[in-house]
Amino acid sequence: MKLCSIDIGLKRIGVAISLTADLVTPQNAILRKNRNQAANDINAFLKEWEIEKLIIGYPSASPDMQKRIIHFVKLLELNIPYEFQEENMSSIEAEELMKGDIKYKRDGRVDSLAAKIILERYLNT
Repeated sequence: MKLCSIDIGLKRIGVAISLTADLVTPQNAILRKNRNQAANDINAFLKEWEIEKLIIGYPSASPDMQKRIIHFVKLLELNIPYEFQEENMSSIEAEELMKGDIKYKRDGRVDSLAAKIILERYLNT
């Protein structure tokens, strides 16, 4: 099953995919200009890669972000199943993994690495 995970942030959306059960690959992050543009970009990505299930990072420790994520998911044109996956500390874990390799956090690599971690957590449960 082709899976995709997203780590929804206010400025960037990290993206990772798994086309086989044992390999998760981070993709280029989607830069958010506005909600509608970001939702359209996610929809196009899911269609292009023929994704069969979407895993969405969900922060249990932040009720404000939970509301924002649920609102954003409603903007997506999802005709595939989706699930929420605990994402707490995934961005911090991603930054730790990239220590020394990254000068600019704004390029989205940390966000997509966090999406990779989220998808790996999902696959391991």
